[in-house]
Parts: sequence; C-alpha cells; structure tokens
Amino acid sequence: MAYYNDWGYRPYVSVAKRRRDAALEMQKLKKQGKNIAPVHIAGRTIATTFWGKAWCENLERYSDYANRLPRGRTYVRNGSVVDLQIAPGTIKAVVSGSELYNVELKITPVSKTRWKSICSDCAGAIDSLLELLRGQFSKGVMERICRQKEGLFPSPAEIKLSCSCPDWADMCKHVAAVLYGVGARFDSQPELLFRLREVNEGDLIAQAGRDLQLAKQAPAKGKVLGGEDLAGIFGLDMAQNSGDGPKAEAKRPLARKAAAPPKKRQSSVPTPAKRKKSPSPKRGK
Repeated sequence: MAYYNDWGYRPYVSVAKRRRDAALEMQKLKKQGKNIAPVHIAGRTIATTFWGKAWCENLERYSDYANRLPRGRTYVRNGSVVDLQIAPGTIKAVVSGSELYNVELKITPVSKTRWKSICSDCAGAIDSLLELLRGQFSKGVMERICRQKEGLFPSPAEIKLSCSCPDWADMCKHVAAVLYGVGARFDSQPELLFRLREVNEGDLIAQAGRDLQLAKQAPAKGKVLGGEDLAGIFGLDMAQNSGDGPKAEAKRPLARKAAAPPKKRQSSVPTPAKRKKSPSPKRGK
C-alpha cells in the first residue's frame, strides 16, 4: 500500500531501501517455487553483444519512446528490474519503484511474409546456428535483420505496454527499464529473441545450401545408417575405427567360420568278423 505525505506526494525512498525491500519480496516468491530472474548490469553499459545492442538501438530509433527511455536506463542500471520473464509474444517483469510494479508487454509475432523475406534475403550468408547466435555474420545480413519496420525487431506499433504504476503515460519509466532489461538478457540468451517473435532461428540457415547440385547433396539424415544402427540390425560388433588402411582392417572383427559337423564317435567294442558261409553238400542225383 502506498502512503502519501501532506503535500500529496509519496515520501522519498532511497534506492538501497527499495532494493532491500524488493529482494525480500523476491525471496518470498522463490520459497513459493517461482523462478525469479533479475536483470544485473555490470557498470553503465547495458548491452555488450550484437543482439543486445541491436535491440536497444532499435528502441532508440523511434521518437515515440524518446522522452521516457532515459529514466528506464537509470532504473535498469541500479537493479530495479528484479524479475524478467520472456516467453513467446510476452514479456513479464517486476520492477522496484516506490513499491513493486508488475509490467507486461505483448509483442506481435513476426508475420510469415516478413519472416520469409528475411530468410530469403539471408539465405547462404549464415553458415551455422552458432555464428547466428553470436552475431558473427556479414554487415549486409546485420542490416537486413535490423531493418526498421521490416526486420526482426518490433516497432512501437507491434508492442502493447502495460504497468501497474499510477503513471498515465503508456511508456512509464518501469516499462522503459524492462525494455532495456530485455536487451541485457539477449546478451546471454540471444535465442530468446526468436522465441519472443515466435519464429525459428534455424530457418535463417536452412536455405544456405539451396544452390548445391542434386548430385552433390548428401543423403537425408534419417536415411543414413550409423554404426549403432547397423550393429542393431545385423547383430554385429561394429569396430569403432571406421577408417581404411591396415589398422582399420586389423580392428575389424573376423567373420566366424561355419562349424564343421561333429564326427561320429567310434565304438570301443570291436565289430565281430563276418562268418564265411560253408559250401552246402551236394545232393545225389
């Protein structure tokens, strides 16, 4: 509950006290089994990686946000964003001010047409998912992904703002702090940007080899049998070294020879000799 002084203003509460009070409230929520993820900023730099910087710079390009963003930077730097959760199409946060305020942002998903256009323009220029998440790609790809109103980052029209504070403005300082906090979170978890915009980052590299000739394409992954599959199907003990050469041949298991039929055992009792037939006496005529 908020208290006001005789002049109708809330009494000043130091940042240190606000942070202590917020920490106690968050501890209570943790004991209730809730996952709490505060935003920590080291020094004055809010974002240091490509994705984090690109998010923050995108916000600052829009005049709609120009007046309120500076206060948000101050709040996020002093640790006022005590919880930040990013989910598909939604950002929820708790910000410590004169009291704890709940912030919720709704982000419109990237349209299929725009996403298809981004993937088509970036096809063949991004070699791997690791390269993508680290932001290690050409300047042309960077500019395409960050293109205002046509790239991956949302415009003000695609963001619906909500805060439980009494400020009449749509973008209060608590909302601004959360938006900057999202940029800081992308430094360590850039994949959350794709979750937020409800797209699959793998689509950006799926067409990288679209110009390869069919004869050079490898078989589909699901149609290639590995060593374990072969061993399971044929009941063989597959050699771990599958290379060619004498060493590989030496390690391959030898085929078992077909067992010869067992020999008949000879009896120890001697076989009696055959008796000769004596000539029969001739009968008289």
